Amino acid sequence: MIVYLNNEFLPAEQACIPVLDRGFIFGDGVYEVIPAYGRRLFRLDEHLQRLHNSLTAVRIPNPLSREGWATMLNELIAQNEHDDQSLYLQVTRGSAQRDHAMPEEPVPTVFAMSNPLQPVSDSMREQGIAAITLDDIRWQRCHIKAISLLPNILLRQEALDNDAAEAILIRDGLATEGAASNLFIVSRGKLITPPTGPFLLPGITRDLILELAEANHIPFVEQNISRDELKNADEIWLTSSTKEILAVTRLDGEAVGGGKPGPLYQRMLALYQDYKQQLRNEPQ
Repeated sequence: MIVYLNNEFLPAEQACIPVLDRGFIFGDGVYEVIPAYGRRLFRLDEHLQRLHNSLTAVRIPNPLSREGWATMLNELIAQNEHDDQSLYLQVTRGSAQRDHAMPEEPVPTVFAMSNPLQPVSDSMREQGIAAITLDDIRWQRCHIKAISLLPNILLRQEALDNDAAEAILIRDGLATEGAASNLFIVSRGKLITPPTGPFLLPGITRDLILELAEANHIPFVEQNISRDELKNADEIWLTSSTKEILAVTRLDGEAVGGGKPGPLYQRMLALYQDYKQQLRNEPQ
């Protein structure tokens, strides 16, 4: 695997950061995950805007221009072998003596790597996944894509320990998102997703689904989802850049809808795959 670290492409085993890097010491940094289909970056501008928003929120200067990011990421794609890749990029505040106060003139550490983008299995598409509901134990600024993900890890592991693929998080009686995904439900033919705000990450895949719904005359609304509305939904979906769209067919041990992926999920999945194919067909 070839990775990028601070202006250099090199084998992953040769990439090193100082032990005083604030990302290592404090989890002081932000990240993005960007798919590439057919070696073409998926919604790059939207991902870079979210990265810029996260950097601004935590007061780390953006180390690269939009063109600089695009050049670096495309070169990283070229230096790795798979046509479909998942690009992980991370920016920390850089190295400094351990002190909670931010250094006055930080020199950010920039790291990026590529992994093969593994397609979701046919059985998972056909059967859906199980999820459980858990109290949202995370902080108050979940719209920042921060690298300090320990609460998400604990929640996701609790789901796995209960033979579920994901945890759907509840805060003050409202369903917000998954531990590593955005949330949609279908109720009476309408697609519903929680509005963006400080308690959930503004997902790039989430926004694309809303665009596809609007373009294809699928009724949708951004509004709060209560625990009862979640429990009684006709369909439940979870979305992310790497898993795309997954149907939840069991929630807290009970069947969702008919216990299999529903008709609106099937329609949206087909629209999403068409969008990906159009991206693959674009000239480079």
